[in-house]
Amino acid sequence: MKLAVAGGTGTVGQHVVAVAREAGHEVRILSRSKGVDLTAGGGLAGVLEGTDAVIDVTSTASQSDRRSREFFATVTGNLLAAGRTAAVPHHLALSIVGSDRAPFGYYAGKKVQEDLVSSGSVPWTILRATQFHEFAHQIHGRSGLGPLHPVPAMVSQPVAAREVAQRLVSLAEGGPAGRPADLAGPETLRMVDMVRAYASAVGRRGVILEFPLPGGFGRALRDGTLLTSGSADRGTQTYADWVSRLGQASRAR
Repeated sequence: MKLAVAGGTGTVGQHVVAVAREAGHEVRILSRSKGVDLTAGGGLAGVLEGTDAVIDVTSTASQSDRRSREFFATVTGNLLAAGRTAAVPHHLALSIVGSDRAPFGYYAGKKVQEDLVSSGSVPWTILRATQFHEFAHQIHGRSGLGPLHPVPAMVSQPVAAREVAQRLVSLAEGGPAGRPADLAGPETLRMVDMVRAYASAVGRRGVILEFPLPGGFGRALRDGTLLTSGSADRGTQTYADWVSRLGQASRAR
């Protein structure tokens, strides 16, 4: 198959590209670093000619409702328009568990993305997954105030990014499926414990404190709104295993 991976240089995108190539698929990476500007959209249809499926794993660092909505509306709209012009038979988007129940901040953009894909004319699949193991590392990196690292009160079902990539490639191979079962990690953990385990594994010092975010999104983080139901599929790699491997790699440097 010929697969186009939008955001193929990102956290999960790199795994999607690797898994797809291991399976023998031809992969075109759609990212600015590879000469494709998804926010501008010009020339995308030509890039997608002959593509069997577009896998959209794009992301933005912004936690702003407005900026997230603008980013996903623009990128998703450009990909879908180019897909229609190029007669792409399958548009596959990665979303987040809970984006429909808590459309705040970054999740607001994912809700826009889902709405555009599911109402569009290009045959589609939307896979919702929980946060990746790497999310704890991202929170630790962006929340530092000197030696203090505040972490929002949150429960999570962390899943391995490679397992998400494997599911995405499998769905691409199978054709449009609408909304297949959500994918989550094998356990439910508190984010503060995840961040502390990450910091310990890689030798990062500082005080890590949990605090509750205000408002509807803060409640959603704490009360399980962003967790999967019993019908979801589960990955196998635990967070402890991922952290252990990360620590081994860090010590080997």
